[in-house]
Amino acid sequence: MFKALKILAVASTLLMIFVLVGGALVTKTESGMGCGANWPFCYGEWSMEMFIELSHRIVSGLAGITVLLLSILSWKLIGHIRETKFLAFISIFFLVLQGLIGAAAVLWSQSDFILALHFGISLISFAAVLLLTILIFEIDQRFDAESLIISRFYRKQFIYLTIYIMVVVYSGALVRHIDSSLACPNWPFCVNAAPFTLDNNLGQWVQMGHRLLAGLAFIWTWILFFKIRKDYPSKKVMITGWGIQTLFITIQVILGALIIFTKLNLIIALLHALVITLYFGLLCYFLLLSYRSIK
Repeated sequence: MFKALKILAVASTLLMIFVLVGGALVTKTESGMGCGANWPFCYGEWSMEMFIELSHRIVSGLAGITVLLLSILSWKLIGHIRETKFLAFISIFFLVLQGLIGAAAVLWSQSDFILALHFGISLISFAAVLLLTILIFEIDQRFDAESLIISRFYRKQFIYLTIYIMVVVYSGALVRHIDSSLACPNWPFCVNAAPFTLDNNLGQWVQMGHRLLAGLAFIWTWILFFKIRKDYPSKKVMITGWGIQTLFITIQVILGALIIFTKLNLIIALLHALVITLYFGLLCYFLLLSYRSIK
């Protein structure tokens, strides 16, 4: 039974990644109405938009089933671990919530500001599934994370940074939903932009706001990297973990620039969504370590 739980955990984590990247694909290709104003069934003429939207719905449905099973089995088999029940509830709750928002967007047109919440809600569900997987595979024990004591300063930093990253993610999703990815055709500054009309002005403000927020997240992560190397030189989980975080945020910034330079290359845009997903998941792991450190 425990072996089956591990397989289910891996499958759920991978499917959640596909859900997040698939959602970005739907947005980037403007395939949200590929199945017409119908949900959960798909009606309409065959097209690439229909294929993308239908595929996203199928993957999301499979993810819903596997995450539900993962939550139930985790509750039953490793419920004695204090974080398990909370993570099991969060994973399925936010997955259902993002599905409802997606359905509402199809059945009743939603504003771009509401639709931008969709990716962030999915991120929370993914993070919960990832943390469940970490608990199931007992990764903590391999890195001796149970004995780790995180100072109050770093606990606050991880909490604040997590909240901040959600804002960064929301601003990035808003850039896509209001179709302002190329409102500023240059990087990192907004030069040689289109003439300032009301629509272009909004797009440029959102685009530059997202770049500023992402730049601060980049600096914040690197500062923490150097401080952690100094304060936890012998703690592998801190050094290695935050080193990976720093690599993720660096790649994320590079991909963000390449999106502009390549004029919205689809592969680069999807990698952009994938990397921030992994960054957020690992950041939530540091939240888990912080919670344990308090206890």
